[in-house]
Amino acid sequence: MIAYAGPFISEFRSELEKGWVLKLKEIGLPHTENVRMSQYLGDPVKILNWNLCGLPKDDTSIENGIIIDKSKRWALMIDPQTQANKYIRKLGSDIPEGMDVIKASSAQLLRQVEQGISFGKWILVENVGINLDPALEPVLGRQVVKKGTSRFIMLGDKEVPYNEGFKFFMTTTNPNPHYSPEISAKVTIINFGITPLGLEEQMLALVVIMESPDVEKKKGDIVKTNAADKKKLQDIEDIILKSLYESTGDILMDESLINGLAQSKKTSGEINVRMLESKAAEITIDAARESYRPVAYRTS
Repeated sequence: MIAYAGPFISEFRSELEKGWVLKLKEIGLPHTENVRMSQYLGDPVKILNWNLCGLPKDDTSIENGIIIDKSKRWALMIDPQTQANKYIRKLGSDIPEGMDVIKASSAQLLRQVEQGISFGKWILVENVGINLDPALEPVLGRQVVKKGTSRFIMLGDKEVPYNEGFKFFMTTTNPNPHYSPEISAKVTIINFGITPLGLEEQMLALVVIMESPDVEKKKGDIVKTNAADKKKLQDIEDIILKSLYESTGDILMDESLINGLAQSKKTSGEINVRMLESKAAEITIDAARESYRPVAYRTS
């Protein structure tokens, strides 16, 4: 999904995902039933933070957020309604090193990219056309060279020290650009264009916030609690494994290990009960949200 689905609209992505899952069944490859990219790679707390930064709450936008986050190539976003632009600007505003926004046609483009690479800034290039500046080739290809303990990137005839905090984003307001295979291979093209279905999902989120803010708050609280509980379970597992690894002699005689295991079992039991309660509460909340669906449909 990260490698191939970015340029497509939600309906086609959904078809792709279903087709791939059917193929897994057909060839007998073991897999999680009804596996979806957004469930498997999505971190609920991270997604909540992205939403606060202006990422729309529909499935396609959340998938786009995951693709930006996980992709090895820099993102080029098809963004006719400028939603991606606003989201990246807000996300970058919290970065200590700061963020520079510059137009693709600017004469200062290379200079600002160079500064971004050196100081670990985020760079957002707006109004990208069909062709990209050839001077950006080393940046798009992430052509980082290691010399001793330092890392560099060649920008023109200049050796620029590479800071790991550097991130590079591009947006275009062209709703249907045709990029060459060469450009498509260098960047991750992500389609933020709104479809009627995507707009309906965004409207639903807005209507629920306005009409039942308590429902939306409860959903946010459940997401945070579940994430904290999952982290706690992971920590418990790590402690048990560490204790078993460091234990010497007969583990049944190791009192601290036995007590630790008993406490871990009790805590994980409590967490599992809480997670089941959360799941039931989420079903109720989703049903309450869906009651506003006709309003969201009419609004879109």
